[in-house]
Amino acid sequence: MSRRGNCYDNAYMENFFGHLKSEEIYLNSYTSRDDLETAVHSYIRWYNYDRLQSKLNSNTPIEYKRAA
Repeated sequence: MSRRGNCYDNAYMENFFGHLKSEEIYLNSYTSRDDLETAVHSYIRWYNYDRLQSKLNSNTPIEYKRAA
């Protein structure tokens, strides 16, 4: 939850949701809620463990966190 009057508190989550929508949700169609839920869980796992990110020196979030 963001503090009142501070729009920057949720910037990281808004950025992630933008990636989720553009890289997964908008590119696929889902026949059921279970299919969508499975896809979101798979995307989150891929995002954290496999997706290289330039802001993290070409590491995944998990690799970057372990190195800290």
